Amino acid sequence: MAAIDPTRRFLKDVKRVVIKVGTAVVTRDDGRLALGRLGALCEQIQVLNSQGFEVILVSSGAVGAGRQRLRYRKLVHSSFADLQKPQVELDGKACAAVGQNGLMALYDTLFSQLDVTSAQLLVTDNDFRSPDFRKQLTETVDSLLEYKVIPVFNENDAVSTRRAPYEDSSGIFWDNDSLAALLALELKADLLVLLSDVDGLYSGPPSHPQSKLIYTYIKEKLENTITFGDKSRLGRGGMTAKVKAAVYASQAGIPVVITSGFAGDNIIKVLQGQRIGTLFHQDADKWVSTGELNSRDMAVAARESSRRLQAMPAIERSKILLDIADALEANEKIILHENEADVANAKDAGYETSLISRLVFKPGKVSGLAKAMRVLANMEEPIGQVLKKTELSDGLILDKTSSPLGVLLVIFESRPDALVQIASLAIRTGNGLLLKGGKEARRSNAILHKVITSAIPESVGGGLIGLVTSRDEIPELLKLDDVIDLVIPRGSNKLVSQIKSSTKIPVLGHADGICHVYVDKSADMEMAKNIVVDAKADYPAACNAMETLLVHKELMENGGVNELLIELQTKGVSINGGPRASELLNLPAAPSFHHEYGSLTCTLEIVDDVHAAIDHIHTHGSAHTDCIVTQDREVADIFLRQVDSAAVFHNASTRFSDGFRFGLGAEVGISTSRIHARGPVGVEGLLTTRWIARGSGQVVDNDKGVVYTHRDLTHQA
Repeated sequence: MAAIDPTRRFLKDVKRVVIKVGTAVVTRDDGRLALGRLGALCEQIQVLNSQGFEVILVSSGAVGAGRQRLRYRKLVHSSFADLQKPQVELDGKACAAVGQNGLMALYDTLFSQLDVTSAQLLVTDNDFRSPDFRKQLTETVDSLLEYKVIPVFNENDAVSTRRAPYEDSSGIFWDNDSLAALLALELKADLLVLLSDVDGLYSGPPSHPQSKLIYTYIKEKLENTITFGDKSRLGRGGMTAKVKAAVYASQAGIPVVITSGFAGDNIIKVLQGQRIGTLFHQDADKWVSTGELNSRDMAVAARESSRRLQAMPAIERSKILLDIADALEANEKIILHENEADVANAKDAGYETSLISRLVFKPGKVSGLAKAMRVLANMEEPIGQVLKKTELSDGLILDKTSSPLGVLLVIFESRPDALVQIASLAIRTGNGLLLKGGKEARRSNAILHKVITSAIPESVGGGLIGLVTSRDEIPELLKLDDVIDLVIPRGSNKLVSQIKSSTKIPVLGHADGICHVYVDKSADMEMAKNIVVDAKADYPAACNAMETLLVHKELMENGGVNELLIELQTKGVSINGGPRASELLNLPAAPSFHHEYGSLTCTLEIVDDVHAAIDHIHTHGSAHTDCIVTQDREVADIFLRQVDSAAVFHNASTRFSDGFRFGLGAEVGISTSRIHARGPVGVEGLLTTRWIARGSGQVVDNDKGVVYTHRDLTHQA
């Protein structure tokens, strides 16, 4: 089952629910009853009925269904001459009478197939003016529910004397939406569900690409900001009527959810507490700190702040980084204190050693982060660099310039130092940033975020860097493709894969760090031992640590393999074997060649030559970082040319695959994708390009008077 929305936990206490189904759900485009949707509705009600819920159904659709049937009867009994005359609109009262009969017959048939009994109750606006009627209505419904009968309500349009909807100011209800709200209050329901032909309330017409689904309606913020689309295809109210009914009921204490009746299980999901549709609740204004609205507000604030940051002179942007570096060192004691608390909690919770290793701030870590930030501040200004200058024609110059991406969403696990690196890169490149760290680093992330944002000048705004504190907000953030430009996940294969499958926003990152070291037959064994030990033991939890050691088969014969084994085991490394190595060296079998240990364990396998090593890497690797140790230049060149990984090394540890070590100042992560950025992603990876043209009145005019020169001016002074 999907995660429960914390703002909807109250739904577990719901017992009596009113469900209103609209005309657009009940009928098809041609006016006929939608049997599939009605069947799914009845099946859901049957499930709820069997689980002890008291379900009251309010159903529209009678007029639409009746109109279709009467049109057919009129056609059958019309002469050819009659058909040539202007067609008069059918009497709505007659349509209601005919349609209600067919609609209830269908409900009775469907419910009977599910061993459920239903009852029809037709009411009019005038009925509710009588206190005796209201009392009797409640008693009748209570009695029906006690027998597990489903009351099915509809307005008795065939005999109703009420004028057109919303034209009669004295009306008690105006359509079946307001009738459902009235019944929810009269019958003391715990929840009202309004089923529509869209997923809920949108910020604009649902068909508009910029319209976003609103999960929690906050009247004070949204009342005058929503633009409604067309009303219902066949019914009288549309979304405007539903919102009015929902506001009325929710302000009176009845929670309301507007959701789609086209999905076959939405009612069940609503009652499970899942974030389905739009919730109306009298306490919604107290929930502003959670949910979709807050996520969007954070993203918009980050974009607005980033634009102010980009407008600043380069020297002032650099000064922000220098100020943050000073603030980190000034607050080192409290940062370490909060980090120690996180580490202690992680140990008490039984987290894996590799995770705790990534979580802990080792001595000198804060000063190291501050130093890296100062290096970044003193780097060449990255924004607005002219990458290419072209004369299109005389007096018309086109510049291709570097530009910020916009707003970044970075989701990372364990490592709180990543927050500092990512924030510094975002500021240096003029990007807005939303950060979501792991719960195991909650206190470390909170203090680091506070220290960093407090050093950002008010002219930019602390909203430049937002800290997301609840994992429940991630699904909503991943939907904000109109305000978030890039998602960078840093963490497990599961995390990265989930994010890639859950968003339309471009994702930059890697799912695994299956890094290989291949020791060739011509390797200098002392060099090989140093590289292999460093690649595995320097920081086993890092994504650039060696996970698989491949050795040439001749090293089995000259003792080279044993030297490597002894060296690793001396450093406390446990060694598993592939099929070949396990048999020859009596090693325990590796769980898989595609396995990221993240600890002092690695896999060893024997291969025939460099080509076999390359094939193994392509089959089982993750295109992260791979290394060859050899003195044979020709073999090294084959490896460097043919291994298709983001970083490929010759005679150097895989641990060098790092933004700081590459001279990038810092990194937001390592990308194994082939689009935009690959390998350690620093400043350049967080930039895109813009085209700036400067002319003197040129027009295209079908290219009649334009003489294109396309002269490259990039390297001219």
